[in-house]
Amino acid sequence: MSSTPTLIVLAGGASSRMWPIREKSLLRFGPEPLLTTQLRRYAALGFREAVIVANPDSVAEVTALAESLTELRARVVVQTEAKGMGDAILAAEPALDPEQPITINQIHDLVDDELHARMLAAHAENPTAAFVAANERPEYFPGGYLVVDASGRVTGIVEKPGADKRPSNLVNIVIHLYPHGRALFDALRAEYGRDLTSDDHYERAMDALMKTATFRAIPYTGHWAALKFPWHVLDVMNVFLSQIKGQQVDESAFIAKTATLVGDVYVGPGAKVFPGAAVVGPAYVGAGVIVGNNALVRHSMVLERSEVGFTTEVARSYVAERCAMHACRVLDSVFAPGVNFSAGCTTANLRIDHGHVFSAVKGNKLDTGRDKFGAVIGEGAFLGVDVMTMPGVKIGAQAEVGPGMHVHHDLPANVRAYVKQEIVIVEKE
Repeated sequence: MSSTPTLIVLAGGASSRMWPIREKSLLRFGPEPLLTTQLRRYAALGFREAVIVANPDSVAEVTALAESLTELRARVVVQTEAKGMGDAILAAEPALDPEQPITINQIHDLVDDELHARMLAAHAENPTAAFVAANERPEYFPGGYLVVDASGRVTGIVEKPGADKRPSNLVNIVIHLYPHGRALFDALRAEYGRDLTSDDHYERAMDALMKTATFRAIPYTGHWAALKFPWHVLDVMNVFLSQIKGQQVDESAFIAKTATLVGDVYVGPGAKVFPGAAVVGPAYVGAGVIVGNNALVRHSMVLERSEVGFTTEVARSYVAERCAMHACRVLDSVFAPGVNFSAGCTTANLRIDHGHVFSAVKGNKLDTGRDKFGAVIGEGAFLGVDVMTMPGVKIGAQAEVGPGMHVHHDLPANVRAYVKQEIVIVEKE
C-alpha cells in the first residue's frame, strides 16, 4: 500500500454560480485548461494517482485531458447530479481503496505549492491523523471556520458563523488529507440518509468525524484564489500573471519596431504586435493573437487567436480564445471564447458613487467586493457597434446585442436584444 495519498480532484459541479462562464476546470489561463495545469502541479509535488470527479457535461473533455497526461495516472468518474461536494466524493469511492490515504482537493482552488508540500510532510510524520488546510486571516470571511482546542486538535467546523462568533481565525480551505477513506465514506452516507434540506453534507460529515478522530490544521497565510463567482476569474488570472517574469517573446512572434513592451510580458508563438501598440505587464498575449495599431493591452490576459483591433484598450481583463475586438474598451471584464465586441463598444467599470459593483447571481444581487468591475460575456456572444454595458452586467452565450444599446441588466443566452428606433424626416426650411 502506497503511503502517498490518492488525490480526489473535484472538477464537476453545476458551475451555475459562474454563469455565463461554463466549466471552471476547463477555463484556460495559458495554453492549457486549468485542470491540466493543476494536475501537472500535483504530479510535480509527488502525487501519482488521481480520481477526477466530472459532471455529465464535462466528462468527455475531462477524460480526454486525463488520458493525455503522462505525469500521473488519472481516472475519471461522473457525479450524475449536482448534489453537493459530499455526493461528488462518494462518486469517487468505487475507484479507491478504502484503506488508502486520500487528499480531497477542488481543482479551482489555487494556493502555493508550499501548502501542499506541508500537508504531505505532516502526513508522512503522522500517518494516522487527518489534516485540514486553514487560511489564517484577521478579517471575517464568509466560509467555514475551524474549532481548535488548547492542544491544537481540530474538534469541529462551523459554516459562516458571523464576524462576532468566529471560533478561531482559521478558515477551511478544501485541501483535506485523510489517513484512509473508509470512515469518511461511512460518515457521508449517514449524512445523506438524514432528512435535512441543507446541502452541506460534507461539512457535517467532517464535523462529526472531528469529534472522535484526530484532525490537525495546517495554517497558511499565502495567496488563495478560488473560482466561485465570475469575477473571481480575474483573481485567478492575476495569480498566473504574477508568474510571468521578464519579457518572454517567442521567436516566431512579430513585434513592430514602434510597438512597446513594458514590464513582465509573455508573447506567444505567431502573435503580432503592430506599430504603435503597447503591451504593459503583467500581461499574457497568447499564440496567434493580433494586437493592432495603437492598441493597448495592460494587466490582462488575451488567449489564442484573439484580435485586439485598432485603438482597442484591454485593461485588467481576461479575454479567452478567438475573441474579436475593434476600436473598443474592455475594462475589468471577463470574455468567454468567441466573443465579438464591435467598434465603439465599452464595458463601463465604475459606479458614479465609486462604490462596490454588484452583480446578480441566481437571482440575488451580490457585492463583488470590487470598485471596478465591467462585464462578463458568454461564449459566442455578438455585440454590435456602440454597445455599452453597465458595471456588473452579464450576457449569456450566443446572445446578440443590437447597435447603440445600453445594457443595464443581465441578458440570457440565445436571445437577440435591440433598441427600436423611430426615424423622423422633415423637409429643410
